[in-house]
Amino acid sequence: MSSQGVQGYNPRTGEAFGEPVPSTSDSQVDAVVSAAARAFPAWAAATDRAAVLTRLADALDAEAELLISTADTETALGVPRLTTELKRTTNQLRLFAEVITEGSYREATIDSPDPDIIPPRPDLRRILQPLGVVAVFSASNFPFAFSVAGGDTASALASGCPVVVKAHSAHPNTSRETARVVSSVLPEGVFGIVYGTQAGRTLVQHPQVKAVGFTGSTGGGRALFDLAQGRPEPIPFYGELGSVNPVVVLPSAAASRSAELATGFAQSLTMGVGQFCTNPGLLFAPESLVDELAKAVGGAGGGAMLTERMRDSYESGVDSLATHSAVRLVATGSGDGGGWSVAPRLHQVSIEDFAADVEKLTEECFGPSGIVVTYTDPAQLLEVLRELEGSLTATVHADPDEHELAGEVLNEIRRFAGRLVFNAWPTGVAVSWAMHHGGPWPATTAPLHTSVGATGIRRWLAPVTYQSWPDALLPPELQDANPLDIPRRHDGTLITP
Repeated sequence: MSSQGVQGYNPRTGEAFGEPVPSTSDSQVDAVVSAAARAFPAWAAATDRAAVLTRLADALDAEAELLISTADTETALGVPRLTTELKRTTNQLRLFAEVITEGSYREATIDSPDPDIIPPRPDLRRILQPLGVVAVFSASNFPFAFSVAGGDTASALASGCPVVVKAHSAHPNTSRETARVVSSVLPEGVFGIVYGTQAGRTLVQHPQVKAVGFTGSTGGGRALFDLAQGRPEPIPFYGELGSVNPVVVLPSAAASRSAELATGFAQSLTMGVGQFCTNPGLLFAPESLVDELAKAVGGAGGGAMLTERMRDSYESGVDSLATHSAVRLVATGSGDGGGWSVAPRLHQVSIEDFAADVEKLTEECFGPSGIVVTYTDPAQLLEVLRELEGSLTATVHADPDEHELAGEVLNEIRRFAGRLVFNAWPTGVAVSWAMHHGGPWPATTAPLHTSVGATGIRRWLAPVTYQSWPDALLPPELQDANPLDIPRRHDGTLITP
């Protein structure tokens, strides 16, 4: 970060890109948040939020060429990947437009009065209502889908909450261009953006901010979580943090499709230079699979990481593993050597040595680095799985004759993972109604909730019950005529239009 502001860089060369984006002062943060707070009542009551989100998606698609070009220079993620990611982002906005229209996210619930039960029941009508201004912290590794107009922003806007984004220092120019498009579509004050580390701290502590969404490192997320909880009025902090995403390969699967599994693992491990939150950094497999895994990872290419700091952290992490007495380096892929480039690496450790140092060997090494933990006894594997901490995903590869054993593994991994994958790889998170992207600490700070998918909107809402109010004064979702034609639960029965 420059003394003049937040400087963008080209990771392929390490050279500065664009002029520094000025850091946002504390007084400027206050002005942006205050404007969002003033805009909150009208936005929460707006009946055209779905249409606005659709227009925003269209506007971002219309600016795709400039946005993708800027992001490619600033992140080195590549035009094909960024093209897909921007489309994912706009489709995500359209999904939340559908969520608004469908209406069940409000959880409208009506209990008719009944004076004859104990205690007597008055007319009760419950609904979820938006919290207020939401602070969203952009992610480094997804400059579109988890950043300025990404999932946290889309879901918060859909709920009726204004959003103030803290741009990530890895792509300030991309953030500024995206924010320009967002601001051109949304009503005044409903969206704002701030830049700089200090601005992020100030944002979390601002009394008019009512919730925070964060995607990033465990250390950074924990620091902001503590700020959010230490305020005079503590607020919800929804952080997606670190995850090693363990993968279990059972013996028959390893024997029958070793080359396929090794290739799939290497592709998943090195996708986006390993800079995915669902990167499979920990693989449990029989010894027989190691040679194929080493061949696949050794033949894989690396690339430039998003920032110099991330490159240095990656190299420090793999160097630390290389000096561990129980760990053996079994493969090193290729790297182009320019800018902030790194090479993929695969390490091996026995399950006995892994069990003796679980805490160290499950530290996330952000980038294309993996550890294969070799086992011979599935019973020992089950014991070690019980020691693992929370993770976004956990995966099992099994052949049909191993379904009983796969079920035993499932009983262990469903305790600590938010998404359970069978005979596939965890990288790639669908945006849908059934998706859950979360998990117990340290994967997230709130395992009940998801940062991807339709139910992500639930984070920005809180329940309120209306007791014995006249129909005309109720929100339309609770009025007798159900003018919005949404699903509602009436006297315990779910009624759909």
